[in-house]
Amino acid sequence: MATREFDVVVWGATGFTGKWVARYLFQHYPQSSLRWAIAGRNADKLQSVRQFIGDEAGAVRQVLADSNDQASLKKLVACTRVIISTVGPYAYYGSGLVKACAEAGTHYVDLTGEVPWMRDMIDSHAGAAETSGARIVHSCGFDSIPSDMGTYYIQNQAKKRFKCYLKSVRFALIKAKGGVSGGTVHSMLNVMEEAVKNKKIRRLMSNPYSLNPDPGFVGADKGEQLVARYSSELGSWTAPFVMSAINTRVVRRSNALLDYRYGVDFSYTETMATSGGLTGLALASSIAAGVVAFGAISTLKAGRRLIGLVLPAQGEGSKVDPDKPGFYVIDFHGETDNGRKLHARVSGDADPGYGSTSKMLAESAVCLALDGAKLQVGGGFWTPSSAMGNLLLSRLQKNAGLKFELVAD
Repeated sequence: MATREFDVVVWGATGFTGKWVARYLFQHYPQSSLRWAIAGRNADKLQSVRQFIGDEAGAVRQVLADSNDQASLKKLVACTRVIISTVGPYAYYGSGLVKACAEAGTHYVDLTGEVPWMRDMIDSHAGAAETSGARIVHSCGFDSIPSDMGTYYIQNQAKKRFKCYLKSVRFALIKAKGGVSGGTVHSMLNVMEEAVKNKKIRRLMSNPYSLNPDPGFVGADKGEQLVARYSSELGSWTAPFVMSAINTRVVRRSNALLDYRYGVDFSYTETMATSGGLTGLALASSIAAGVVAFGAISTLKAGRRLIGLVLPAQGEGSKVDPDKPGFYVIDFHGETDNGRKLHARVSGDADPGYGSTSKMLAESAVCLALDGAKLQVGGGFWTPSSAMGNLLLSRLQKNAGLKFELVAD
């Protein structure tokens, strides 16, 4: 590892999120502190990324590779200690890179929310990663760092305060402002398309523990919330949270990878809060109807095509306003076996879809590259909290604009 040319390479740097990851690294990590490069298959587009990030001197190196050329991917991963992959849908473009990393001992992070693909990568390459020492960490963006690290934070605080962990944790998105990238949209549509064609994938998506090391594990959690419900804990109506089917499985996998630190009967759920009264009920009901309708339309080929036309195209994203960078606020409520309660909050200072995601993804890669000797895990497929724990928590708060705090009720 020490002899490799780069510490970090951004693969897919010409895409919407990839460009923002590169910009973040350029603004915060000069080559003197982190040897990093951008990579893709088109040299002209990579040159445009240099212009986007402000690299007028050409200090950031470029590496050419093609996701359809496994030999070029092997050369790519052999030159760096860590790969950041922003190329989705990952089921189409990401499998060869994960295979190459697992075999070469190259650490890897991405921002995927494609649960069936993650399951396939774990089953196919875990042995190679364990042998080579490659730490493979999926879902290092808004999916699923706030959920995973937020749970990790509140559980650690509970252990300090109560001398035990929380039996249940409930995530509620309180407010947020931001857009969505085309890559995220097309990844979701791809998962729906595969689920329509494949009964095995449908069963996987309905299994709350589908990302556990043992997907046959049976715990306290069932399916996702699909209707409006009132929460006395929040004093608000709640609606389904569209990312919960991804985040909840990542958090449950973390618990398993941490030797069921939170308990084999630990329960974790996610919703989004609206407000109290009839207005909150109406909004929560409309969101619930929209989520169900989106799922139904996505099962139809014509419906997926329509969604693809309405939402951002692959490689594109929401309009960026530098003066209004976006934000999000998430509350975590938990309680112990004997009823003691704790309330924590995670907030981010940028659009969750690209701004905050790019910072979280970059810091995850830097953590693997620069803090690797301090990590307590070897090669394998990990989650953010189980792989990087307090080291990542510190980097997110110091550098990535995230805040983790307890709330006095």
